Amino acid sequence: MAEEASRPFAGLSDVSIPEDIPVEGDISVPVGPSRRDDEYSTLDEPVKETILRDLRAVGKKFIHVLYPKRSSALLRDWDLWGPLLLCVTLALLLQGGAADSDDQGGPQFAEVFVIVWFGSIVITLNSKLLGGTISFFQSLCVLGYCIMPLTVAMVVCRIVLIGGSGTVSFAVRLVVVTASFGWSTFASTAFLADSQPPNRKALVVYPVFLFYFVIGWMILTFSPSQ
Repeated sequence: MAEEASRPFAGLSDVSIPEDIPVEGDISVPVGPSRRDDEYSTLDEPVKETILRDLRAVGKKFIHVLYPKRSSALLRDWDLWGPLLLCVTLALLLQGGAADSDDQGGPQFAEVFVIVWFGSIVITLNSKLLGGTISFFQSLCVLGYCIMPLTVAMVVCRIVLIGGSGTVSFAVRLVVVTASFGWSTFASTAFLADSQPPNRKALVVYPVFLFYFVIGWMILTFSPSQ
């Protein structure tokens, strides 16, 4: 039985492969280490270099918001340092309002973070349901960085309110907040354009519009406590 089982393979030892048959492909194995891995490795990078590199990246994203155009920079290299800085600054500027002193539920420090996080969740879910490819942290990064015009508007409003809260002051604040609201909405939709289906962009812009409208309304209705 053993001889019969091995008989079909008995002639394989006599098979020879001619040397003139071309062999396709490259089976060479690189001996040295990968230079690309060494180029992007940050394990041996000094802490100062890492901090400076992150600061440069944050600064470039601020420049993208100042000059908004259709780009995937905020989606590709997202981070949360810029949104954290802007949210803290906006929350601090909204403190000390007249509604806060009366305990009537005015803008509190935590409300800014709740609005930003909840708004990012709603916008991300809306985008996913419409067939978008954006993630939660990408949405949070874009929405957070695009709050910068409204944060600047809050600084201007605080300066205007030093001179009083009359009709002229309200008109100036209305113009500043409206312009910043449009700037933030336009910048965010420009960054989110590539991650949305072309025929459903209007449905994606609507919750973004409401998100910045709520923040703009908080800034416009802010009045310092006496």
